[in-house]
Amino acid sequence: MNTIRNTLFLGIICAVTTVSSTAHEFEFNKIYPKKSVKTQVRKEIVTFFSEYLSGKTTTFDAGKSLKLSEVEQYRDAVWQLWKEANAGFEEEKLIALDTLSSNSSGYWKLPENLEPNAVMPYCWGMKGAVETGAELPLFLYLHGSGPKEREWSTGLKICRNFDDAPSVYFIPQIPNEGDYYRWWQKAKQFAWEKLLRQALLLGEIDPNRVYVFGISEGGYGSQRLASFYADYWAAAGPMAGGEPLKNAPAENCSNIAFSLRTGDKDTGFYRNTLTGYALEAFDSLAHQRPGHFIHKIELIPGMGHSIDYRPTTPWLKQYVRNPYPRYVSWENFEMDGIYRTGFYNLYVKERSDEEGKSRTYYEMNISGNDISLKVNEVVYEVIEKDPRWGIEMKFAKKYMQAHKGKVIIYLCDKLVDLNEKVTLTVNGKKVFEGKMKADLKNIVNSCAAFFDPLRLYPASIEVELD
Repeated sequence: MNTIRNTLFLGIICAVTTVSSTAHEFEFNKIYPKKSVKTQVRKEIVTFFSEYLSGKTTTFDAGKSLKLSEVEQYRDAVWQLWKEANAGFEEEKLIALDTLSSNSSGYWKLPENLEPNAVMPYCWGMKGAVETGAELPLFLYLHGSGPKEREWSTGLKICRNFDDAPSVYFIPQIPNEGDYYRWWQKAKQFAWEKLLRQALLLGEIDPNRVYVFGISEGGYGSQRLASFYADYWAAAGPMAGGEPLKNAPAENCSNIAFSLRTGDKDTGFYRNTLTGYALEAFDSLAHQRPGHFIHKIELIPGMGHSIDYRPTTPWLKQYVRNPYPRYVSWENFEMDGIYRTGFYNLYVKERSDEEGKSRTYYEMNISGNDISLKVNEVVYEVIEKDPRWGIEMKFAKKYMQAHKGKVIIYLCDKLVDLNEKVTLTVNGKKVFEGKMKADLKNIVNSCAAFFDPLRLYPASIEVELD
């Protein structure tokens, strides 16, 4: 390892600039955490957040050492400043949350450079009796690939009747048909990240009870999103789908609950066969890691493409996200040319894989204050291919130790005891041993990276592989 630092320099891959390198002092006020930050520093943090939201590749480097007893107050202060920056950011906001109906609808214009003429109508609303001040579960529903207006209308009707109230629903209509009728394409990724960011700002959504599910084309989409954004979901429930696992690696679902329901006679595009392969993969992974990879994958006897959709959301709703898993497995795969830069408490500054030839696989395990991280390149070999359409059905994976790349491991008191020494071993080699130092910049940068109120980390270790 060439570089080990107990600090954070957060950046978008291959582009890092600095907002400020001057350390600032903070004053605390338990009742008004936003006012605990001096005026000039508040402005610098809000400016950094605003630039980050605008797509500028900056980092916040105004370091300030913190006592562990101060961390929670700084988290509160930083989250309030994040909310302030978002409020001032010029974009289409979610409409006001109201009762779920055809009247509770809005639309987002998606970036032209990601998809031409892409306007996404959506329904956004609540179901059931809601207690004042209660945080509600959020369901993202993805419809099938028929005429989009009809599919959207049908989706609203069936979602209103699912037995999962009280709850909040986001029900989008696909912006364009034809080649753009895919829920995992880059313009839609923009929409999902915008939805998660804006929804988590409201204070009305429980960040540990967010779910994704869909039917048919929405089943394909929700299976991919389950793997790609697993660190945000409590559970995922594709139906009448079945993706080749290269498109949705099961390894990424170690800490969510996963449901997949397909008719055993649903032979179109081998949906039943691919659902069976998913069951094999999840069974194997759950056997290797007891307590992880919770799943309910069913081939429903005698059913074709049309099945009973009602059991899925009640099953999903019983599960709650753990935002601080001590075991993380992550295959960083591209989806429509885009890679994630972070997953749970890991942040990638430089990928280890060869573009288009391999992927990077991270496996983190924390036992007490001992952290083990394995970083490998993974290459797929096709071992079964459909002779008619050329669909790659089944794969073997080859893992090789990575020798390049940079990754940041964020830490908090939910993962390790920050009062004691921490040991980090990467690919079998001890690379760090010592006490962690809490710092303001870690909280600010992790807030921008994950936009998650529960993932504002005070400490970090940066590793450069060799």
